[in-house]
Amino acid sequence: MITASLTFLLLLVVGVPIAFTILGASVVYFTFNPLMASIVAQRMASALESFPLLAVPFFIVAGAAMARGGIAQRLYHLADGMVGHWWGGLAQVAVMNSLFLGAMSGSSNADAAIDARTIAPIMRERGYSNGFASVVSAASGAIAPIMPPSIGLIIYGLLTDTSIGQLFTGGIIPAMLITAALLATVRFTARRRGYQPERTHRLPRAEIGRRAYSAAWALAMPVLLLVGLRGGWFTPTELGAIAALYAFVVGMIIYRGFHWTETYDLLRESARTTANVLFIIAAAAVFSMILALEQVPQKMIGVLLSISDNKYIVLLVINLLLLVLGTLLEGLALMIILVPILLEVTRSLGVDPVHFGIVLVFNTTIGSITPPVGTVLFTVCSITKCSIEEFARESVPFIAALVGVLLLLTFIPPLVTFLPDLLY
Repeated sequence: MITASLTFLLLLVVGVPIAFTILGASVVYFTFNPLMASIVAQRMASALESFPLLAVPFFIVAGAAMARGGIAQRLYHLADGMVGHWWGGLAQVAVMNSLFLGAMSGSSNADAAIDARTIAPIMRERGYSNGFASVVSAASGAIAPIMPPSIGLIIYGLLTDTSIGQLFTGGIIPAMLITAALLATVRFTARRRGYQPERTHRLPRAEIGRRAYSAAWALAMPVLLLVGLRGGWFTPTELGAIAALYAFVVGMIIYRGFHWTETYDLLRESARTTANVLFIIAAAAVFSMILALEQVPQKMIGVLLSISDNKYIVLLVINLLLLVLGTLLEGLALMIILVPILLEVTRSLGVDPVHFGIVLVFNTTIGSITPPVGTVLFTVCSITKCSIEEFARESVPFIAALVGVLLLLTFIPPLVTFLPDLLY
C-alpha cells in the first residue's frame, strides 16, 4: 500500500491526469499481488455495468444540445431584465444566467465555460477587471452541480443507493442560497469598485414577461425533470433520455440554434465528455477496492469517531478535509473514492444521506474553483487568459461567501431536507 501511495503522489505531482493517476497507483498495488492482477480489468468493466449510469451520457448530451441551441442567449436576456439594473449589472447577469443554465447542464465546468466565453469578454469591454470577470464566471458555476439535473448528484445517488429524485429536490433551496450569496458578493464588490449597473432603472414587468416567454421552453426543462421524477413517470435513466430528446427538439426545431448537420459534432463532443467521466468512475472503482482490502474505511471511521461523537463536529472536520483535497483532486474522482468511506461514518452518526450528498457535492465544487489546482479554475483561466495569481486575489470574497453557504447547509439540515421530506 505504501508503494501504491507513493506512486499516486508522484503521478499527481508530475501532472498526470487524475484518472491515470488513480489507475497507475492501482496497477502498482496489484503488481505486488500477482494472483489478483486480473481483477483490475474485471473491476473496471463491472463498475460500468450499471443501467442507471446511462443517465450520465444522456444528461451530457442534453446539456450540449442546450448550450448550442440558442438557449443561452434567451436566458441571458431574461437574466439581464431581472438584475441588470443592480450594481455590477453584468456580473449579476452572469450569476443569474448560471442559475438558469445550471438547471440544464448539471456541470460546473460547462456552466463556467459558457460564462467565460460569452459574458466575461463583454465585462472586460465595460471596464471590469479580467480577474473579476473570470472569478464571477467560475464562482457562479458552483450553482450547476447542486441544481437538477446534477451529474454529481446522480453519481452520488448511484454510489449510495440514495433516491436521485430526493437529491434533485434537496438541491433547490441550496442552489437559491448560493445564488443569493453570490449576488450579494457581486453587489458589495461592485459598489466598492464603481462597477455601474447596466441601466439606471428596472425594466417594466411586461418586458421581463416577454423575455421570460421567449425563454419558456428552456425554463420548462427543470420543471419537466422534477415533475417527472416526483410523479413516477420516469426513472432517472429514462428521464435522461427524455431530457436529451427534449433538448434536441427545443434547440434544433423550436429555437433553431443549430442545424441537424451539426448533430455529429454535438454527439462527438458529448462522447468525449462521457468517456472522461466514465473512465474516472472505472479507475476509481479499482482504487475503492484497494481501500476496502486495506480496511481504510474502518480505520477512517475509527479516527473520525475518536475526534468526537457529535455529528456536527465530525461534519466540520470532513468539510475541512474535503476543501483541502478538492484543491488537488478532480471533484468526481474525489467523491467516488471517499463516498464509500465517509458514508459509513455519517450513517453511524445518524446524518441523512440526502443532506450529506448535497454538502459533499457542493464542497467538492468549491474545491474545483480554489487555487492552486481547481479544475474549473483552469477551465476558466484558459479561456479568459487570466493569471492564477490575479484569479486567487479576486476569488477571496467569493470563496468566503461559498464557504459560508456550505457551513449553513452543514449545520442547518432542514435547508436541504425540507423539500424532499415535504414531497416524498
